[in-house]
Amino acid sequence: MDDRNNYDVVVIGAGISGIYAAKFYLDIHPQTQLVILDKDNCVGGTWNSRRSYDSFWTQWTVGTAEFSDVPMVRPPEEDLYYEFFKAKHTTKYLEDYVDQQRHAGRTLRDRIRFGVEVQSVRKHGGEWLVLTKNGTGDSTQTLHARKLIVASGLTSVPKIPVLPGKDNFDGPIIHQEAFGSSDVLSSSHVHDIAVLGGGKSSADIVYSAVKAGKTVSWIIKETETTGPGFFFSPKGKGPYKNAFEVGMTRLAATFTPSIVNDQTWWTWFLHSTTYGIRLMNSFWAMVDKATRVDANFSGRDHAKGFDKLEPHTPIFWQNGTGGLLNHADFFDTIEQNVRIYCADIQSLDKGLVRLKNGEEIPAQALLCGTGWVPSLQFFTPEQCTELGLPHPRKDEPSDEAAHWAQLEAAADKKVLAFFPSLANPTPHYHKPVTKTPYRLYKHIAPLHDADSPDGDHSIAFVGHVCVGNYFRGVECQAMWATAYLDGSLVLPSSKEQEEEVALFTTWCRRRYLNNGEQGNWLTFELVGYTDQLLEHLGLQSHRKGWFRNWFEPCMAKDLVGLKEEYVKKYGCDGVETVETKAAGA
Repeated sequence: MDDRNNYDVVVIGAGISGIYAAKFYLDIHPQTQLVILDKDNCVGGTWNSRRSYDSFWTQWTVGTAEFSDVPMVRPPEEDLYYEFFKAKHTTKYLEDYVDQQRHAGRTLRDRIRFGVEVQSVRKHGGEWLVLTKNGTGDSTQTLHARKLIVASGLTSVPKIPVLPGKDNFDGPIIHQEAFGSSDVLSSSHVHDIAVLGGGKSSADIVYSAVKAGKTVSWIIKETETTGPGFFFSPKGKGPYKNAFEVGMTRLAATFTPSIVNDQTWWTWFLHSTTYGIRLMNSFWAMVDKATRVDANFSGRDHAKGFDKLEPHTPIFWQNGTGGLLNHADFFDTIEQNVRIYCADIQSLDKGLVRLKNGEEIPAQALLCGTGWVPSLQFFTPEQCTELGLPHPRKDEPSDEAAHWAQLEAAADKKVLAFFPSLANPTPHYHKPVTKTPYRLYKHIAPLHDADSPDGDHSIAFVGHVCVGNYFRGVECQAMWATAYLDGSLVLPSSKEQEEEVALFTTWCRRRYLNNGEQGNWLTFELVGYTDQLLEHLGLQSHRKGWFRNWFEPCMAKDLVGLKEEYVKKYGCDGVETVETKAAGA
């Protein structure tokens, strides 16, 4: 296929996931006709230049926030905080990356169509038909492809709250997705800003607005909410430079009851015995206490409501949102400059936010850090059901719902046998569950074609998991997805895949409560999950000696030998596999 609208592969999304998924597929198939579609006008997704702002920092560190084949240039010291750095350096890294990667005489950037929004996709006659429209919406086009990689991400479509009276507000109402490209902080017409939301994105917006000289009110919902998020200190312990490095060790990963970790005598002791559970609980209690002490909720001035930022549930459960702090003065800045409300919004009026508790907040702008919905809007409900994507539970066929309920009931017994500590979660608010979880094999592949005679491996999902470091996660997912799309992987039966998916979704629901209902939450499981993918691929060059394997942080450079190992095992266009050479000898 070589004309403008016919391709071998269409990749949806030019963020971290789409960039690397396309790059690795082209590494193996350099002559492939591949196009990347993105509705934005720049590279990077969440990390693109349009969405960036000065106080937007990464939640990952130098040496981990890069692909293994191209190290990132170390940012200047003024842009570093315990090895975390300003997001603009990830933006530049990704911009440079798509210019540097070249296959068959074309860079990745040459293959990106910007300002193109996918409207629908459907399978017809052995190919995918991808209906798109341009940024102005005045023309549509249908692309044809043999294979489809969906890398549209989890933070592309804003979740907009219902705001009665918003038409009367007479001021900008801006979601965090558009905050970086707005002029709200520099506008002389905006003096008072209200920020809605209790997570990390809201905290970043609040901090930015204060530093811009605005009067800021922070509104955290009172009802139907998991409450304010946890904001961790980034400081490390012992030989580790920061908290992220600690979390990127395989040893630290064992201290969470995880279905994706190797089941060893040590994990059995920690999570299945009375003394081990006490040890694990003590560890998490220490982390929880240290985080609360660092914020000093009990010792600060509460005149402006600082105490309302204290999380409602222990940090272990990750029931809400949160993140690592990037500013040494964050808590002091909030205490001294921000009035915090724990209330629901009643309505908006001109220059005013009315709360249900009777209070009124003057505001010329309302900024929303209210979260996201998965970018799957181009799939129909029927397609979501077929592919294993979230869809309304009320629309699920009764026999299908009963089938999964039976699988999950059996899986739940296994989860509680492995991890009895998950049987009695902390008291918490649990949102009504209206959608099914993700049900993708290895969080990448649909289950529907597992037993088909021809093995229709024509669609893969990359980057649809919540992990702490998308670079490592995506790099390993891209390798697995390429092998899957090529039909090179030996997959278990549909029944076995369904049982594995049911085990994960059931565990996820118990482990991460509200967040776990999505079936793709892997906050503390990145290392175990990527090890699992690489093990299924039969790759092992990322492993180190025993001590280093358990105690050293997993860095991007650890994956540097995987491509060569992959090619030896699975081959690439023009290169025979080791197995093929041996057979012909």
